[in-house]
Amino acid sequence: MKDLFKHIRGDAFGGITAGIVALPLALAFGVSSGLGPSAGLYGAIFISFFAALFGGTNTQISGPTAPMTAVSMVIIAGIIAANDGSVEKALPAILTVFLLAGIMQIGLGAMGLGKYIRYIPYPVVSGFMTAIGVIILVTQVLPSIGYYPKEDEAYVETFKPEAEEVILENILKEEAAEDILVLEDFKETIARAEQITQEDILKESQTLAAQNASGVLGALKVLPRALQNINWLELILALCTIFIIYGFRRITTAIPSTLVALVVMSAVAIIAGLDYRPIPEIPQGLPEFKSEIFTSFSLGSLTPYIFTALTLSLLGAIDSLLTSVVADNMTKTKHKPNKELVGQGIGNSIAAMFGGIPGAGATIRTVVNINSGGKTRLSGMIAGVLLFVILLAVAPLASRIPAAVLAGILITVGIGVMDYKGLRAIPSLPKDIKLGPLKLSSEVLIMMVVLILSSFWDLVYAVGIGLVIASLMFMKKIGDLTARSSGVIPLKEETWSDEYIFPEKFAEEVFIKHLKGPLFFGSTSDFQALTLQIPVTASYVILRLERMPYMDQSGLYAMEDMLLELKGRDTEVLFVSLLEQPRYMMERIDIIPDLIPEEHIFKSFDDCVKWINANVEDKY
Repeated sequence: MKDLFKHIRGDAFGGITAGIVALPLALAFGVSSGLGPSAGLYGAIFISFFAALFGGTNTQISGPTAPMTAVSMVIIAGIIAANDGSVEKALPAILTVFLLAGIMQIGLGAMGLGKYIRYIPYPVVSGFMTAIGVIILVTQVLPSIGYYPKEDEAYVETFKPEAEEVILENILKEEAAEDILVLEDFKETIARAEQITQEDILKESQTLAAQNASGVLGALKVLPRALQNINWLELILALCTIFIIYGFRRITTAIPSTLVALVVMSAVAIIAGLDYRPIPEIPQGLPEFKSEIFTSFSLGSLTPYIFTALTLSLLGAIDSLLTSVVADNMTKTKHKPNKELVGQGIGNSIAAMFGGIPGAGATIRTVVNINSGGKTRLSGMIAGVLLFVILLAVAPLASRIPAAVLAGILITVGIGVMDYKGLRAIPSLPKDIKLGPLKLSSEVLIMMVVLILSSFWDLVYAVGIGLVIASLMFMKKIGDLTARSSGVIPLKEETWSDEYIFPEKFAEEVFIKHLKGPLFFGSTSDFQALTLQIPVTASYVILRLERMPYMDQSGLYAMEDMLLELKGRDTEVLFVSLLEQPRYMMERIDIIPDLIPEEHIFKSFDDCVKWINANVEDKY
């Protein structure tokens, strides 16, 4: 009973802390998505609670995340544009896509596909995450300086001719659908066209202006115009928010700096009576069930978005399971990937039915939960309940939050979500391919292709193209290596012939492990389990590497993580017969000599045994 109380106390503190961290992010992601702060808050409430209740990672905190919001933002903008710029008209279709994505996630888990997420190569994930940061960063520049394209009258005016064309085209489509379009007689068309008002043209022009300025390319196109129309009050609010977020972290990390920035800047703006732009109003009371998802459902209208829903569900699966791996490493537990996908799918499905944006496992919130004492799924449920209470209690007050403050928060999110580890490694990675006269790193090429295509074209297609390129390059490398070593007879998992000379007295102190085959993105999951095989009595680990011909970037970081963990346990690692390519990779990021000094690298097993005899003490 005492242990149970200990868990409840830790879960309560972890859940409350994670919920507080989630609040400003949920509001910011909701505004960024285009559906408003309430959509972000509803997503955080339902996904956090139900993903924790039904999921397979005990300490995971779920909710809207940067990658899911970036993809959702594109989907929402596209569907709104297809519905004459009306959020109200587009909402059933948007939420249906989100619901379908959640159902697909449940299907992925039910079919046992969660374990295959590990086959996503590191450069693809790195390029994608950095692209998410770029998208958020660039798209939030406009609201942070108080510029909204659809409110710039001169800019909107330039779209009026195109707006008239679009309206006329819509009339013709309506007549064709009603079977009243007669090419010889346009009387009905003319009659309908005469009913078009200047207000209709203005509304369509605003829609086109907002659409033209959306995304990274759109934001960059209107940036020169935005810089000529800076709202200095909004800019100061955003800059002060960013300053507080980074500055407060230097003082303490016990209190979330994003929450401090949100509260302080909102209080200053409200108390000082500043003429700022608030976020869209958050409805007070219980979230409404969106029955129009089902009453307005038609298979024909949904068909174009099936692939979109699938990609959103896959992204949520990847995002969640990567966070589950982080939670496993911190808690020394093992998550259930398929159950986690089912839980995420249930959470996203329920959130969609109440107007929430989709989400996934959130790394920062999960880490905060674990560090604050969260140990079971109760912590995630408590985080969801806390956000629900906040919704009921302070919705009117939250509706007065300055939009520029949330833009400032999102800018720091964009900066933080980028994969700096992968970016720093770019100069160090070996140039192993040739494109004409140029020598390039295949890992860097994949990362940059995904980064550029994701930022300026399409997130989903970019990941698909990155996976295809990574697979083709991997197959070529493995094919080349296999061709060079085709005469080698595969060895069974048993003691190798030269190991019979190993002194029996050191059986407890020294653990011998054979690594056979390439260490690449498809094998890192099993490799990471290596440390679990090592007995607690072992002070030394011998890694026999003569049959590990190749190591990619994913394998390189998996090796680094394992060596760091063993170093933390005061366990020395000895390399035997390290081959040229893996050695080159490890030298590039200083695994050799920082973690493995030259005196711990042996050409043969006999040399290693001699060193063991001279340096290891028989303790058992």
